[in-house]
Amino acid sequence: MGVLAGVATGAVLGVLLAPEKGSDTRGKISARGKEYADTVKDKFDKFKGNVAGKFDKIKADVSQSA
Repeated sequence: MGVLAGVATGAVLGVLLAPEKGSDTRGKISARGKEYADTVKDKFDKFKGNVAGKFDKIKADVSQSA
């Protein structure tokens, strides 16, 4: 959520303070937002993979103990 709030804040400030044409600025903001979204998605996927791996290990340990 913090990342999305930061992107939104940056987008608003960028549009308001940019010396470039609005269409150029919006394109840059869009590209930057996509980069941030991709980064967040990659980190979430890694986190999800780590959690799933730990869950599978715990499940295997429990089944071996039983």
